[in-house]
Amino acid sequence: MRYILSAAIAAALSIGLAHAQAPQGYPADYGKLVEAAKKEGKLVIYSTTDSVAANPLVKDFETLYPGIKVEYSDLNSTELYNRFIAEAAANNGTGDLIWSSAMDLQVKLVADGHALAYASPEIKALPKWAVFKDAAYGTTYEPIAIVYNKRLVPAEDVPKDHGDLLKLLNAKPDFYKGKITAYDPERSGVGFLFCTEDIKNFPAAWDLFKAFGKTGAKLYTSAGAMMERVTSGEHLIAYGIFGSYALGRSKKDPNLGIVLPKDYTMVTSRVAFVSKQAKNPNAGKLFLDYLLSKRGQDIVANKANLYSLRSDVEGEATLKRVTELIGDKARPVPIDQTLLENLDQTKRLAFLSKWQAAKKGQ
Repeated sequence: MRYILSAAIAAALSIGLAHAQAPQGYPADYGKLVEAAKKEGKLVIYSTTDSVAANPLVKDFETLYPGIKVEYSDLNSTELYNRFIAEAAANNGTGDLIWSSAMDLQVKLVADGHALAYASPEIKALPKWAVFKDAAYGTTYEPIAIVYNKRLVPAEDVPKDHGDLLKLLNAKPDFYKGKITAYDPERSGVGFLFCTEDIKNFPAAWDLFKAFGKTGAKLYTSAGAMMERVTSGEHLIAYGIFGSYALGRSKKDPNLGIVLPKDYTMVTSRVAFVSKQAKNPNAGKLFLDYLLSKRGQDIVANKANLYSLRSDVEGEATLKRVTELIGDKARPVPIDQTLLENLDQTKRLAFLSKWQAAKKGQ
C-alpha cells in the first residue's frame, strides 16, 4: 500500500513538473529545453532594467526552474552595448540574454547578426510590432508621460496633450522659465529616440522644442533626476518620462501628477534577445519565454511596475489599462529596421544642428 501511495505521489509530482515545464500550447518536447537549461545551470543577463524592478522576475524564475542560477548585471544602455560588442569581438562567449530599453541599439545588434533566431511559443500572444525577425522581442508596453508637481502647477495649466504644452509655454514663458525639464537628446540615446518619434507624430514638434529653448528648459540624462527635481519644486513639469518610472514614483509621492497625452502617447518597449554567442543559450531561451509568458507578464505589471505587453494581463501597469485611458491614441515604436535610421550619423548630425538652434529659441 505504501509503495502504491508513493508511486501515486511521484506520478502526481511528475505531472505537475511536466505542466510547469511545458505550459499549455507549448511544443510537446519543451521539457527537453528545460532539461538542457538545467544542465547549463546558469543564466547571465545584461539589462538596463533596474535590478530592484527585475528582482521579482529573477526570483520567480529561479523558483520555477530550480538549478538555474541567474547572474544579473544592471547597466546603462551604452555600457551594455559596449560590453556586449567587446565580448562578441573577443569570440569567447557573451552574456546570454540581452535586455535593453535602447530599442535602436538592440535592433542594430540583431541586424548585425548577434542574436540567436528563436521563435518563442509566446509569439501568438504578442503584438506583431513587438517581434523582429523571430529574434528580438518587446517585453514591456511603456507609455511616455508628462509629469508635473500637483502642488505648484495650477490645475488649469496641466497639459492634456502636446499642443496644450506648447500653448502653455508660449502663453506663460516667464512663469515657466527654468521650470521645464526633459531628456537631453545630445547626451541620451533615449532622449534622441523620443525627439525623433515626436517629429513623426506631432507636426508642431520643432515649435515645442523651440518653446523649451525660450523657457530655458533644463535637460538631463536621467528620468530619476528629472522627477526628483519636479517633486522638490525646482522644476514643475517633466516632459518624456517612462510611465513605469512615473507610476513607481507617484506611489511614493502623491504630489507627482501623471499625464498620458490625449493626442498621442508614445509607447516604448524593453527589447530582449538571446545572444548567438551565449554560453547558456537554452537558459536564455527559457527566461525569454518566461518573461513573455502570462505568469512573467503578471509580475512585470504588478510587482516590477514595468507595464506588461500582453493584452490578457490585469493591473494598473498594463497594456489593457493604457488602452482604457487613451484608446487608439497609443503610438507604439515598432521594433523593426526603421529604428536603425536613428543611428545614421548624417541624419543625427542634421537633427543636432537644428536642435542647437531650437535650444536658443530659433
